[in-house]
Amino acid sequence: MVAGAQAPAAGRPDAPTARLLLPADAPEAQWHAARAGGIGGSDVAAILGLDKYRGPRHVYEDKHGRPTFADSEPAEIGREIEDFIARLFSKRSGVPIATPPGTLVHVDHDWMRVNVDRYTCDPTGAVTGLLECKNRSAYQIDEWEEGVPDAPALQTHWGMAVGGWSEGYTAALVGGNRLLWYRLERDEELIEYLIDFLGKWFQRHIVEGFEPPADGLESTTALLSKMWSVKPETVAEIDVATAKELRAQALDLKVKAKTVAEELRAVENEMRLLTGENEVAKADGKAAWSWKANGSFASKQFAEAEPELAAAYTRMVPALDVDRLKAEQPEKYAAYRARVLRIPAKGI
Repeated sequence: MVAGAQAPAAGRPDAPTARLLLPADAPEAQWHAARAGGIGGSDVAAILGLDKYRGPRHVYEDKHGRPTFADSEPAEIGREIEDFIARLFSKRSGVPIATPPGTLVHVDHDWMRVNVDRYTCDPTGAVTGLLECKNRSAYQIDEWEEGVPDAPALQTHWGMAVGGWSEGYTAALVGGNRLLWYRLERDEELIEYLIDFLGKWFQRHIVEGFEPPADGLESTTALLSKMWSVKPETVAEIDVATAKELRAQALDLKVKAKTVAEELRAVENEMRLLTGENEVAKADGKAAWSWKANGSFASKQFAEAEPELAAAYTRMVPALDVDRLKAEQPEKYAAYRARVLRIPAKGI
């Protein structure tokens, strides 16, 4: 707590449209059960396809008791430094903060739940909104300099939707040494949309149990590749009409993707021609694009052109003997081998 804010009284959530569902010191099993019983702030962007690391399928699996990922080091570090980010935000912004009592649930919609990182308060200590704290890599600075990215913005709006507050803050520690924060005002139109869309999604996919449709997120591809233990030489029988339709769609999209890639390359090559030996191209005094030598190093080309230098700067590094592992531990090798989807040109 900072700047005179007091901790909310036990059982009193200080949220106009929410009540306390679970205290912060509840056993971990109860906390997981509470998460499974509703949509939380971290689920919103995932369900809408706006989260880099999770998609609708992740939320579906998690809510049905099939966790989709192990706790990561970045997530652990984020939790450990959350208090530091919150205190630094309060110090820099002058906005008092307080520790929330636990998991909140909407008074009218039991599936709407949230665990906010901190409350924000007025000078008297009265709760006025929420604060979401994020720890981000320096490589993500561009995403934060002009405002809050979609995923954390939606999480903050969801906190306002559940709690009934008119404002929320999002603070991000970027690269470990730069704090950025933004104030978001309650957007009734957005909140109405979220409640309607997410309520229907929760009813169909969690309450009724229907699987969400496939989507094009990379995170979903990664998840599906890990969901099953492969049974060698087994066959899945697919309806002929369905198989033909999916094959045709996939092959058609591959052709279109190749065409688009070639068209994009032509446009980019025109930009390279216009840039010539220069690093930056400007139009009317403003940067239009850049073509700098800051990409990956051409190791093979360097070794062929400068063999003596390459030898001097070559070092031996440990490498996993995959061939030996495959020969001596075939089951372990198979368990960690990626699955590849291939569509033969000739088939059905």
